[in-house]
Amino acid sequence: MTAILSPAIRSPATTTPYDVGLPVLRAVLGVIMTVHGTQKLFGWFDGPGLRGTGVFFDRAGYPAGETMAAVAGLTETLGGLGLILGLLTPLAAASVVGVMLNAITVKWTGSVFGQKGVEFESLIVAAAITLALTGPGRFALDQGVPFLRRHRPVHGLAALALAAVLAAVALLLRH
Repeated sequence: MTAILSPAIRSPATTTPYDVGLPVLRAVLGVIMTVHGTQKLFGWFDGPGLRGTGVFFDRAGYPAGETMAAVAGLTETLGGLGLILGLLTPLAAASVVGVMLNAITVKWTGSVFGQKGVEFESLIVAAAITLALTGPGRFALDQGVPFLRRHRPVHGLAALALAAVLAAVALLLRH
């Protein structure tokens, strides 16, 4: 009977470097985004809160500053929590990409490095794209989601395409 069973059934799953490394990336990026989101929404961690962030969005040319602040704060918070948990990882990562594309566009002065540079935001985008394309690793709640259990790059590509479209819509609303 043992000869009939496949090797995957006979031996326990082997932990790979991806299974260990991806949760570290998810956790760090997720915490950063969750903190930024709660700064916007609730003023936690010395953040400006919804009113202060709304003023920033007004000055940046977005309509309905407080509404846009709430959207950005919720997107960052929920995307960050999704990354921490490894839940709906392609969408969580894509939400981070969408918010950061707006942040880069608003902050862009032509400088990549330095005080007015966008290197931090660019690194966040790269990390989120990596997670969208690779998946969360084995130690994630996505393992309980049937269509995400076996992550495929097409899931990440579809989520990233959605993020790009929604980021473009938000940027087009600016005046």
